[in-house]
Amino acid sequence: MAGGGGKSFLAEAGYGEQELDANSALMELDKGLRSGKLGEQCEAVVRFPRLFQKYPFPILINSAFLKLADVFRVGNNFLRLCVLKVTQQSEKHLEKILNVDEFVKRVFSVIHSNDPVARAITLRMLGSMASIIPERKNAHHSIRQSLDSHDNVEVEAAIFAAANFSAQSKDFAAGICNKISEMIQGLATPVDLKLKLIPILQHMHHDASLASSSRQLLQQLVTSYPSTKMVIVTLHTFTLLAASSLVDIPKQVQLLLQYLKNDPRKAVKRLAIQDLKLLANKTPHTWTRENIQALCESALHTPYDSLKLGMLSVLSTLSGTIAIKQYFSSATGTAATTARSFDLVKLAQECCYHNNRGIAAHGVRILTNISASCQEKDLLPLEQDAVFGLESLLVLCSQDGSPGAQATLKITLTCMVKLVKSRPHLSQSVVESLLTQLHSAQDAARILMCHCLAAIAMQLPVLADGMLGDLMDLYKVIGRSATDKKQELLVSLATVIFVSSQKALSSEIKTVIKQQLENVSNGWTAYRIARQASRMGNHDMARELYQSLLTQVASEHFYFWLNSLKEFSHAEQCLTGLQEDNYSSALSCIAEALKSYHKGIASLTAASTPLNPLSFQCGFVKLRIDLLQAFSQLICTCNSLKTSPPPAIATTIAMTSGNDLQRCGRISNQMKLSMEEFRNLAARYGDLYQSSFDADSATLRNVELQQQSCLLISHAIEALILDPESANFQEYTSNGTAHVESEYERRMMSVFNRVLEEVESLNRNIQLVCAVLSLPC
Repeated sequence: MAGGGGKSFLAEAGYGEQELDANSALMELDKGLRSGKLGEQCEAVVRFPRLFQKYPFPILINSAFLKLADVFRVGNNFLRLCVLKVTQQSEKHLEKILNVDEFVKRVFSVIHSNDPVARAITLRMLGSMASIIPERKNAHHSIRQSLDSHDNVEVEAAIFAAANFSAQSKDFAAGICNKISEMIQGLATPVDLKLKLIPILQHMHHDASLASSSRQLLQQLVTSYPSTKMVIVTLHTFTLLAASSLVDIPKQVQLLLQYLKNDPRKAVKRLAIQDLKLLANKTPHTWTRENIQALCESALHTPYDSLKLGMLSVLSTLSGTIAIKQYFSSATGTAATTARSFDLVKLAQECCYHNNRGIAAHGVRILTNISASCQEKDLLPLEQDAVFGLESLLVLCSQDGSPGAQATLKITLTCMVKLVKSRPHLSQSVVESLLTQLHSAQDAARILMCHCLAAIAMQLPVLADGMLGDLMDLYKVIGRSATDKKQELLVSLATVIFVSSQKALSSEIKTVIKQQLENVSNGWTAYRIARQASRMGNHDMARELYQSLLTQVASEHFYFWLNSLKEFSHAEQCLTGLQEDNYSSALSCIAEALKSYHKGIASLTAASTPLNPLSFQCGFVKLRIDLLQAFSQLICTCNSLKTSPPPAIATTIAMTSGNDLQRCGRISNQMKLSMEEFRNLAARYGDLYQSSFDADSATLRNVELQQQSCLLISHAIEALILDPESANFQEYTSNGTAHVESEYERRMMSVFNRVLEEVESLNRNIQLVCAVLSLPC
């Protein structure tokens, strides 16, 4: 079973060195479990999480956990502890156990052991399995019994299990609540044990009465036991209970603000700030203007920077939510209220130039959020304060390469993007500040600043020709170094150049970029820049870069992958030559693009491997090819009305056959085929969407937009040609009101809405003409 020479049975079996299928891997681990040596048994047990990660199949997981349950039942306490750790690490796989009853039966048998340590491990095991056995009465009973044990290890394990079961089971929580209350209030219970029992009350949120009784108990504890540890544990449990039950959040906010203001202990104040931040993230709509005002006053009066930083963090979180509008909109109009309502602004303005970077960052973030959220108010002074504060932080942090400065710089740049998006008239000054500081900043800061410039330029065309020249000069200077940071900076700068050039790079810019890449960059940097060029619509530049990389890869799969990207870039470049009302040129452009797409799909198929089949990529490109072919066919069908008009007897044929569409001749059948083709494409896009369960949201939204475009074309054909009378526009107009997250999506939705409006207008005109001429539509 196990070889000699000090090598374990797993090493001899080649586990981890060769790809074993699921059954072979499980058999090898089973050999270890049956070994007579404790070391090999433990080694086999701790290998199970890796097995679950590699083969997450219910049948294998069920068999494996049953084997582990056997080891837990007959092994010693050390083996049981190993099984417990494996169970806790593999918690997400527990729901795949098929024979839950048998698994629990083998584990639960140890609860009757005379060894309190064995019982304690069993209780922790049951607690770790609470998600799959929340209503097991025998487990509930054992936990209650163990809470009365005289062994501290067993009691602590019972507390762990009680907390887990309370979170999962309403019946257990209701039944154990009185028991926990008695133990907490009992004089015989040590204080350290009470500190461990109190957090169980955070799970008593399953109904209103249970939450209310738990809240009353916590209220008694926080007044009866004023020690620091007890107050901290009780207040935090209080907060978690309120966050789960939701109904008591306003009271909890007031309680935390009271402790923040009146309790002199810094530890309690820090805990109050931490819990206020939690509630600000979870339910900002429950904060009243009085709550925000009280927090502002505490921040204004505290002499400690660490506490002021925490309070500002809470306020900056609230300033980005609906709470800030409530703060400014619910004034009663009295002078006192109006003065108080600007305490938040006063605090932010004071903190903008604080010597602590974190405090200054939160100050400018508050001003930025106020300027962005309250656009109906005249906030010109605040806008200027926000811009000046952001510029000072930019100068300060861009010269410092420490992690703290970089974190502050990220906040600053994020605020810049948000401010420019909400206040476009500030974009020019913000961009000029970024470009000025870009020349003297650290490399790490330059990368972040380039990301910020790209984000701003994608929203607004703010980079003029002179600014583009500055970027190119900086690109030439940076290109003389080959360090990792410089390589990263080359990619970031190239991205900004691509965005600002609006898909039309001059030959001079192309030459400079390629020259710098040839001089100092590696192949990976060139590939990343090519990908950015593709993303930003500079397909001609991307094609040239992909072409230059073809001879720099060692694998034929990489070669075919790059070749496919080159062909796809050429195809998309052909499509950029499409012009409105020039159908002959459109057909030639589509034909040229299809030629490159067919070459690309052949290379993409050759680039796939059994481990990386590229199924989504191939499916998406095939749909793209079929979509272009459908558009080409639709244009040819429209042109055929000129080359092959309806025959003179078309009206007679229509009256004889009873099909009014025959009046249009053969084009009616061709249009019907085109409509069915676009509907079929929409269905295939829908299938691709459903099968791409692991794709990111942006990719899925792109697929959805392609599907909507196909449905829109088929609807237009039906509404204008095949069946104008029964056309329904209501279901399509609702899509335009959806939340738009990207510039590409915004443009697509704008095109969709414009096409719908034109089709609806033409449909009304057709029906009006038919009504005047008394003809069937």
